[in-house]
Amino acid sequence: MIFDSHTHLNAEQFENDIPETVERARGLGVTEMAVVGFDTPTIEKSLELNQQYNGIYSIIGWHPTEAGSYTKAIEEDLINKLTLPKVVALGEIGLDYYWMEDPKEVQDKVFRRQIAIAKEMNLPISIHTRDALEDTYKILKEEDIRDIGGIMHSFSGSGEWAERFLDLGMHVSFSGVVTFKKALDVQEAATIVPMDKLLVETDAPYLAPMPYRGKRNEPGYTRYVVEKIAELRNLSMEEVARQTTENAHRLFRINAHD
Repeated sequence: MIFDSHTHLNAEQFENDIPETVERARGLGVTEMAVVGFDTPTIEKSLELNQQYNGIYSIIGWHPTEAGSYTKAIEEDLINKLTLPKVVALGEIGLDYYWMEDPKEVQDKVFRRQIAIAKEMNLPISIHTRDALEDTYKILKEEDIRDIGGIMHSFSGSGEWAERFLDLGMHVSFSGVVTFKKALDVQEAATIVPMDKLLVETDAPYLAPMPYRGKRNEPGYTRYVVEKIAELRNLSMEEVARQTTENAHRLFRINAHD
């Protein structure tokens, strides 16, 4: 029983084979997943999928590369949708200095605004950070997110960075990057995150793990992330699967949503 804590089954890459993808995931032991919506169409699709399938939950929010299009109307719609059953977190939110679609000040403002909403609604947050670890850390620290907690999604920093985010009360989630031969920093981080703060994900259709690197990723491949972390930590795959699923259930308060 594996929980993919961050996937985009709502992306256009899956529009022709969602049922088959879900079936393949189950065949690989991935029985639950959080489908992340980050703009209007992907939010709608995520909510649709959580109604169609047992074991599919929604994380919804406004992505940093979309920050410039965030309006009062979008915010009101988001707040309404965050109250729906099976919506388990607000995200993915954060900072993206790689694509830099909008200035830092705009991203900062939209990020902080959504953190405030999550705190008002008592929801955990899912964090996207690219080329922006320092500023992401600073904002999370200043906004004091310990009471709601959340996820450093597809973590790609060092062990030292993992510890800094853990100190703020965050969970750390690893994607297929942890299986890449040269990702030694990320592999080190995957060995030091306490077991009760560890999550696994695909970020599908992106970042496919070995042996599928370069191909379309899919939720079922969370299995290979679990296998790699088990190997790095010298644990059984079952133990990593059980603990990361329990962590997701606790963070997302899954039993309350069923």
